[in-house]
Amino acid sequence: MLLARVAEVSKAVAATSARTRKISALAQLFAEAGPGEVALVIAYLAGRLPQGRIGIGWSVLKDPVPPAAVPALTVTGTDAALTALAGIAGPGAQAERRNRVRDLMAAATADEQRFLMRLLTGEVRQGALDAVALEAVAKAAAAPADEVRRAVMLEGSLPRVARSVLADGPPALERFRLRVGSPVQPMLAHTAKSVTEAVRTLGAACAVEEKLDGIRVQVHRSGDAVRVHTRSLDDITDRLPEVVAGAREMTGDHFILDGEVIALDSGGRPAPFQDIASRVGSRTDVDAARAALPLSPVYFDVLAADGEPVLDLPGSARHEILARLVPEPMRVRRTVVGDPADEQQIAAAEEFFAATLRRGHEGVLVKALSAPYVAGRRGRSWLKVKPVHTLDLVVLAAEWGHGRRTGLLSNLHLGARAADGGFVMLGKTFKGLTDEMLRWQTDRLRELAVDDDGFTVRVRPELVVEIAYDGVQRSPRYPAGVTLRFARVVRHRPDKSAAEADTVEQLLAAHS
Repeated sequence: MLLARVAEVSKAVAATSARTRKISALAQLFAEAGPGEVALVIAYLAGRLPQGRIGIGWSVLKDPVPPAAVPALTVTGTDAALTALAGIAGPGAQAERRNRVRDLMAAATADEQRFLMRLLTGEVRQGALDAVALEAVAKAAAAPADEVRRAVMLEGSLPRVARSVLADGPPALERFRLRVGSPVQPMLAHTAKSVTEAVRTLGAACAVEEKLDGIRVQVHRSGDAVRVHTRSLDDITDRLPEVVAGAREMTGDHFILDGEVIALDSGGRPAPFQDIASRVGSRTDVDAARAALPLSPVYFDVLAADGEPVLDLPGSARHEILARLVPEPMRVRRTVVGDPADEQQIAAAEEFFAATLRRGHEGVLVKALSAPYVAGRRGRSWLKVKPVHTLDLVVLAAEWGHGRRTGLLSNLHLGARAADGGFVMLGKTFKGLTDEMLRWQTDRLRELAVDDDGFTVRVRPELVVEIAYDGVQRSPRYPAGVTLRFARVVRHRPDKSAAEADTVEQLLAAHS
C-alpha cells in the first residue's frame, strides 16, 4: 500500500467530526491493506511509530526537501526506513540521521511529507482514533464490534487483532483469550466533580477508593514466574524486584492483579510522581535505585485467579477474591457506600475523600460494586474525583495546528509572571479548546504576533487564559524547574491584563 493512501485517509478523518464517516473511511482503507500492512497503517494513523522514539526532532526536519512528483513510497518501505533510522548510533549519528531523513522525504510527495512530519513530531491527532479504528476493523472484517473489542481488550493490541481477523475472518477472534502472562489493557475511569456527584451518578452501591499518584502496574504470577507490566503494557519486571518478591509471597497462584506502585516517606506520605517515574524508568543499577527509593505495590483489582478469568464478575465479588490473595497492607484503602440515597453514607464518603487528600494522595475512585472489569475501556462505572487547580496564565506563543486545526493557532505556550516583571514558561497545551475558541484566539494572537517562523508564532504577552491542571512536576525543560500536569484551557480572559496573571511564586507555594 502506498503511504499516499494513508495520508489521504488521515487527512479525511481529521477533517470530519462525523463518527460514521471516519469509520467508513478507515474500514475501506483496512480492507485495502494487506495483512502484513494493516498493523503499520493503524499505528501510523494513531500517530505511533512501532520503533518508538527514533531521535528525529524539528531541527532535523525544518529544512525543506523537494517532494516527489508522483507517489511511490510504500507503507512497508517507510517502516524499513524508520527502522534503519532507529538503529543509527555512534559518531556522526546526527548527520547520518539527517541524510536518511532527507532521502525519505525526497521519496515522498508533498502530502506524504506533511503526514511524515506530523508522524515524526508526534503531531498526528485525530480524536479518539483507537476507538474509531476498532469499529472500522470490525466493519472491514464483517465481525461484531463487541467481539473485536473484547479480543483487543484481552490481547492488548488492536494491530495484532486486526492483522488476524482481516486475514482469517471473524473465527480468528476465538484465539484471543485472557492468559496469565499476557498483559491486557487496563480499565480506565471517567471523571466527576465531587464524590457526591459520582455516587449519585452511579445510583447504586459503590466503593470509594484512594486514587494513588504512582505507576499503574499489572502483575502476572504463574508458579514462580512473575511478570510486571505498565499501563502501556511494557514489561518492567526487572526494574521492580520488590513487586516480584511480594507477588511470590502471596498464597494464591495463576493470578493477574491490577494496582499501582508508589513510594512512601517515613511519615507515610507519598513521594512525588516524578520520583516514582524516574525510579521505574531506571534500567541500570536497580539495586542502588531500590535502596534510594523503595517502592510499594498497592492493589485494587484482580483479573484472574487460580487460572480462571474473573473479569466478568461484579466488583464486589472480585474484591473478595482480591482480599483472599493480597494481604491487607498491600490493598488500597476504601470505604463502601451501600445506599446512594443515604446522606450519612455520602457524607462519610466525602470525609474519606478529604482524608485521602490530607494523606497526600491525589483523589478517589468511585466504583460501582455491580460492574465487571471492562479492560481497555474508560468505563462509566468507574468515576475519578480529584481537586481541580486553576491558574490565570499569559500566552507567550502558539503553534499552528494540523488536521482539523490547520490554519488555526492551537498549541499555546503558557507563562506565569516572574518577580522581575517578565514571564516564565510553564508548559504548553492545546486541550480544552472548542472550534469557536480556536477561531477567536487565532484572530487575537495574530493581532499580538511579533514573529512567525511557519511553525510557531511568538506574541506580545497580553492574552490571559484560565488554565485547569492536575498538579505540577519537575521539569528541566522549563525555567522554573516545573511544568503543569494535564493542563487544559478553561476560558480566555480578555477582561484581565497580563499584570493580573498568577505568579511563579504563587504556583510553587501552592504545591510546596
